[in-house]
Amino acid sequence: MALSNSEEQLMQILWKQKRAFMKDLIGAYSDPKPAPTTIATLLKRMQNKNFVDYIQLGRSREYFPLVKKKDYFAKHVNSLIKNFFNDSPSQFASFFTQETNLTKEELKELKSIIDQQIKKKPR
Repeated sequence: MALSNSEEQLMQILWKQKRAFMKDLIGAYSDPKPAPTTIATLLKRMQNKNFVDYIQLGRSREYFPLVKKKDYFAKHVNSLIKNFFNDSPSQFASFFTQETNLTKEELKELKSIIDQQIKKKPR
């Protein structure tokens, strides 16, 4: 299940803070800050989607992510490859390296990362 843009923005804050109370989440936004009711609504929707949960501490709730940022991002990248690049990682890599204005050094770094992954893979 996907997050809306507003939910994703809030999730980014929660991933960064790891655990947070409502006041911490609101405080992380730039001005004008969203209303507490807006954040509460987003958190409830995200909880229903099994992205966040909370523990009750007195009258306060401490929220924490249930989904790792890396897992969420990986799902998005895999969906992007499937839907826009005919399920072809090589088409995605070709597009990415040609259209993102990477420097020669950045391309060398990418090549190094790929070479390391190739070494880790069994035949």
